Amino acid sequence: MERSPNLPDPTRVAERSKEILSAIKADVEFPAFEAASLKYDEDWSCFAGAPVISKYDQEADKTPLLEEGLRALSLKAAVYEMTDDERVSEIPVAIPVDEMTHAMIAQPQLLARITARTGVQVIHQTDQEHTDYRTGDYTHQVYTLAWGAPPERYWIDHTEAQRRLDILRAKYEEAGFLKMGQAHVIDFGEPVAV
Repeated sequence: MERSPNLPDPTRVAERSKEILSAIKADVEFPAFEAASLKYDEDWSCFAGAPVISKYDQEADKTPLLEEGLRALSLKAAVYEMTDDERVSEIPVAIPVDEMTHAMIAQPQLLARITARTGVQVIHQTDQEHTDYRTGDYTHQVYTLAWGAPPERYWIDHTEAQRRLDILRAKYEEAGFLKMGQAHVIDFGEPVAV
């Protein structure tokens, strides 16, 4: 797959991404950041992110997803360092991996201190993100150079993710949840007197 002329050399990005990830994990506050990100449990509900993972189980999947989210943020940070362009740095990420990055970004104080100490800028802006990751694209190429083949359980190709979202949408609607969980038709009735 051809890459945009604005994207830096994949080998350079892969090497820098590994350095960024190592620096983040070596930070004194990384254990607290990791615990806080993984604690994002009952509040961590999305109808269209992690549920595209086949037979998803938040308890079993959250730790591997954290690793994949860290890798995704490291890739984007490396691209940003080499381009100084936030839009270009929003490289495609798989839908469930992107959702995990939201759990990490929801720890703003810890993340800000870690990135300040490591000299890394985290790139993520919802209106610019791309969750249209495709096997063989630039993200896939760089990830593979850095850490080997992305785990297909989490790095779900965009076409397959859309197929799964269609299945989920139908099931949600059967249960009364509309617009991928953004609306529902459930009437809770009268409040119970206390």
